[in-house]
Amino acid sequence: MTNLNGSSAEGKVEEKIQNMGEDKKDQIMSSFDEFKSYLSDKVSKGESLGLGEEQLAKLTEKVAGYLAKHEDPRNSEEYLLQQLWQAGNDEERHKLAHMLIKLVQQ
Repeated sequence: MTNLNGSSAEGKVEEKIQNMGEDKKDQIMSSFDEFKSYLSDKVSKGESLGLGEEQLAKLTEKVAGYLAKHEDPRNSEEYLLQQLWQAGNDEERHKLAHMLIKLVQQ
């Protein structure tokens, strides 16, 4: 998947997360509502750029995969998501990404 400039959107997602300041990460991860708000904003921006649900799910997978590997859960909801992510196979993770998108679109 590439963006309008032809560069990899998926690679940019991971790079942006890695370069995000610790204060910003702490703010986003401080509560599950903050996390959902952040994800909702990013999904809305993706939709405004013309990304479809499948493209959004692939980007959400990148974010979730990064968080599961590199960030400690800061609340019980994040812990549950991390455990589900780690227990699932690629297909299940993809479905979970779709479910997260639906959750924040409500």
